[in-house]
Amino acid sequence: MSTNMLCTPAHTRLFPSLLSSSSLKLKQPQLLFNNRRNNHTIKMSSNQNQFIEHIVLFKVKPDIDSQKVNSMVNSLNSLTSLNLTLHLSSGQLHKSRSTALTFTHILHSRYKTVEDLKTYAVHPEHVRVVNEHVKPVCDDIMAVDWRSEGGLKCVIEPGKAMRVTFVKLKDEKYKSKVLEVIRGVKDEFGGVIEEYSVGENFSERAKGYEIATVAVFNGVEEMEKMDAEKVRREKEKVKEFVESVVVVDYVVPVATHSANL
Repeated sequence: MSTNMLCTPAHTRLFPSLLSSSSLKLKQPQLLFNNRRNNHTIKMSSNQNQFIEHIVLFKVKPDIDSQKVNSMVNSLNSLTSLNLTLHLSSGQLHKSRSTALTFTHILHSRYKTVEDLKTYAVHPEHVRVVNEHVKPVCDDIMAVDWRSEGGLKCVIEPGKAMRVTFVKLKDEKYKSKVLEVIRGVKDEFGGVIEEYSVGENFSERAKGYEIATVAVFNGVEEMEKMDAEKVRREKEKVKEFVESVVVVDYVVPVATHSANL
């Protein structure tokens, strides 16, 4: 099966009414997927390997029954049935490496366009899942959206490990410098990183974090083998420009949901 076939959503067939111009003008609910500005637009390249990345981090309340947590994860994963996503995976984090903000679970999904993400955000089933299964069990939620810069596979395979990093700058004027360093990370670490997505956030729910990356590894062992000295040197290059960083690790579960396979 070709890459184009794997990365073609089926929503134009299953949900034609959701893609009408009137439906896209609906006011977005203040849930997980808000854009920074109502008139924010992103021009997508014809490159099929560029996607809209959407990551939500959840902090589950410590006293919540495990069955309710499982219900949240299963309900989030079930949203792939809407056929509005190219890839969707949700589950418990392997590790939260940050101290300022700590999270327990993640949702990662990919879309062909910003309009697909907007449609997904206001879909009744998504709204139901958030209201019935997410909000009651979570203390905190953080959502980050960005356009990848190309060279990505549509689907991240089960068993792959992901390191997600969000960066908050001390000042907007440092953004180009920090992006330059961050874009060079994949080359710096050679073949250890299989896939690297980097971009500028456009979500209102990102708590002020402006730059996002996802590094994909073959597994946890490969992720943990990253040269600690090289990591330290890369951090030193941008340390004076950065106010805060959120870093989490996640392993895509075997039961992950990927659209149109």
